[in-house]
Amino acid sequence: MSAAGAGGVLVAALVLTGGPAQAADPGPAAGAGAAAAGAYKERTDTLPAERLTAEQRRLLAEKSAAAKGAAQRSAARGDVGAAAIVSSGAIQQSQINSYYCGPATLVITQSARDEVGNRSQTQAGSELRTNSSGTAWYGINANVPNPTGYPIPDVLNYRLPGAGYVPKALPYTPTATDKANFRDHIVHNTSGDYAIAGNAWEVVGGPHLVGHPNREIFHWVSIDGHSDDGARTVQYRDPVGGVPTSVISWAGSVPRTATISSDTITTIMGGRGYVW
Repeated sequence: MSAAGAGGVLVAALVLTGGPAQAADPGPAAGAGAAAAGAYKERTDTLPAERLTAEQRRLLAEKSAAAKGAAQRSAARGDVGAAAIVSSGAIQQSQINSYYCGPATLVITQSARDEVGNRSQTQAGSELRTNSSGTAWYGINANVPNPTGYPIPDVLNYRLPGAGYVPKALPYTPTATDKANFRDHIVHNTSGDYAIAGNAWEVVGGPHLVGHPNREIFHWVSIDGHSDDGARTVQYRDPVGGVPTSVISWAGSVPRTATISSDTITTIMGGRGYVW
């Protein structure tokens, strides 16, 4: 296994044991805020430098331009209504063990497009090369033709030919522009009947997903909807929802489906990113 696949901090898994090996750094104090959380991520991250392929760079630019253009046309028409949720209709699955948030998120995200539920997480885990450390954001070649080092988009594109999924990395402390771009991207995907796979990095003192404890957690979720007010709120499917507390002790407080501020979830994904 490459260095990028070894150890909780390098792999976007659900971390249940208090954080990565080098977490002697105590992290920000409770309530310290997003900037302190971002600084902690920057101090402790050991993920190797990411590289997009030429095709990924082309596709990212093309999709970003399309999403921005659609958002501008919507704003010009005044298509901002009540805060009802517009959804692509992903089908939630509870992850089958403590480190299978990635495979569960993959099959949930796929279901938004083809409306097929209850797919095998074991098969998805094999394609993603998930192990007990979880599912990598970057640095692991998926078990599919022509892998790029980003397993989630590679497997989604293998399973959904023509989907054009691409990774979008975020800085440790996402900017206002990053947050605006994410809003455009979730609207773009939802309008095409696709979901987004989000890679959360929650840290002590920073923002957390609904029901998650104040500890360091690496986690995948499927983001499949947004409010009809410029996507100020998004809807996501959390694979921890419905997991027995004998498997994940705090799972009982986690809903299968939740809403959260789009700015907050963008901050939570800082230092990793999302697949759209």
